[in-house]
Amino acid sequence: MHADDFGFGTQIRKSPYFDATVRWGAQGFSVYNHMYIPRDFGNPEQNFWNLVNTAILCDVAVERQVEITGPDAATFVQMLTPRDLSKMPVGQCKYVVITNAEGGILNDPILLRLAENHFWISLADSDILLWAQGVAVHSGLDVTITEPDVSPLQLQGPKSGEIMRALFGDSIMDLRYYWLREVDLDGIPLVVSRTGWSSELGYEIYLRDSAHGDTLWERIMATGMEYGLKPGHTSTIRRIEGGMLSYHADADINTNPYELGLDRLVNVDMEADFIGKAALRRIRDKGVSRKQVGLIIDCAPMRGPNTTFWTVARDGTPVGKVTSAIHSPRLERNIALAMVSAEWAHLGMILDVVTPSGPISARVVERPFFDPRKSLAAA
Repeated sequence: MHADDFGFGTQIRKSPYFDATVRWGAQGFSVYNHMYIPRDFGNPEQNFWNLVNTAILCDVAVERQVEITGPDAATFVQMLTPRDLSKMPVGQCKYVVITNAEGGILNDPILLRLAENHFWISLADSDILLWAQGVAVHSGLDVTITEPDVSPLQLQGPKSGEIMRALFGDSIMDLRYYWLREVDLDGIPLVVSRTGWSSELGYEIYLRDSAHGDTLWERIMATGMEYGLKPGHTSTIRRIEGGMLSYHADADINTNPYELGLDRLVNVDMEADFIGKAALRRIRDKGVSRKQVGLIIDCAPMRGPNTTFWTVARDGTPVGKVTSAIHSPRLERNIALAMVSAEWAHLGMILDVVTPSGPISARVVERPFFDPRKSLAAA
């Protein structure tokens, strides 16, 4: 297939790796942060096995960066998130939530601190550039907020470390989980972090000059061939196994961190002020009326993910919704993330999921469904 065959327009952007992904077999795309992202390299189950057995390279240039610089950068970034950043050193990454005045989640990005007054917010699928610029207008803080020419790739899977060593040498092996490093590869300027959306060992490679997109993709694929590297896309199966959120599906502007069990990302008692502090303190003190749970759905293997929110019911009465569901070939189970009324959110509870083919019994279980301690990713 040729790139022109997709009939794309100019209002939705292409990544610097777009042509390379088409050459390497991308057959379908979706839109994320106003950009095309490859979502189909053939069989999604094979993509999953490629990820968990060897390694895959994914074009995630859609993870747009919001760059915050200036003398007040650290103060401003803390305003955006309820996570305490006071002990975040240069070179570290943190998973954060960005909340509005009501405590609702606007995004759940990775925050990278490149220098004392230099941060990147590596976005999930919502427009935080506009939010941050709007917040800055009346903040009285001296900051500059832009979207830089930065395009990430994800190299994920158990062989990703060996591929990184082949690319960058032995020194890359002491890069710790959730830390970053500025490097270059054959003169291509990069930031590398030990992060990713897979719950496997993995790295994100942030290209700092889009002109090198094609060259970088081909260089990584060529180096990775002997380790079994395959082109791929972020795996819905693996991220649900890992209990990882997909913004707009598992969380949105009306979801607060406590409903998701993300209490560790919220510190309403810290001295620093942040947007949503009063609301989140009220929510913490009152408790939540609904909670995210894991479900095992007891039916034949599902052929693909849910494309609508499925009602969760108890004795015929709706008590919540399934937000993400998939069949895990490794667990040989249909697994799902769901948001349900707190009274039904207890382990072992039996509920009904109303699927397009009718109601099916489901059981509330622990999440993540696999490797709950993240021992693979953090090893």
